[in-house]
Amino acid sequence: MNLSLLQRLHKHGLSGASLLASLVAALVAACSSPPPAPEPVLPSPPNKTVRTPPSPAPAPERATSSMASTAREYRQDAAQHLYKLNSDRIYKGRLPPLLYAIGVLDVELDRQGLVLGTHWKRAPHHAPEVMAEIEKTVRSASPYPIPTRMGKVVYTDVWLWHKSGRFQLDTLTEGQD
Repeated sequence: MNLSLLQRLHKHGLSGASLLASLVAALVAACSSPPPAPEPVLPSPPNKTVRTPPSPAPAPERATSSMASTAREYRQDAAQHLYKLNSDRIYKGRLPPLLYAIGVLDVELDRQGLVLGTHWKRAPHHAPEVMAEIEKTVRSASPYPIPTRMGKVVYTDVWLWHKSGRFQLDTLTEGQD
């Protein structure tokens, strides 16, 4: 008894049409792939290149003039200049009784208020990093107010250094507890 496939399926209750539909569905499912991912949409290039000019460097601040006639008077102008440039580093309020370092520094300025040199009268040798930072701060604050009445000047100030790295100058100190 050689029955065809269709006859055998019919014997088990399957018709040829339902078998054919099942086979077609299986083939379609096996051959189909997921839908392609959408292509990313890129912005179209501009018609012309627009270049932004670099921002100009800030103009160097012109030094103000000091009308001081003595080094002691000039010290006030120099201290205010340093405070203005280092406002975030100034110790606010009265200083505590014990400071990390105290230094006495001479600063020599030329006729334009540029630093010619520094000389320690009393150096905080136990804190060489403070000495270096004070010298760096003094030099980076150049030019100072122009000493118009004196020409060049050598002024002295006392640096009161807190362990936080903030400082006051004796000329403008708020005092000490």
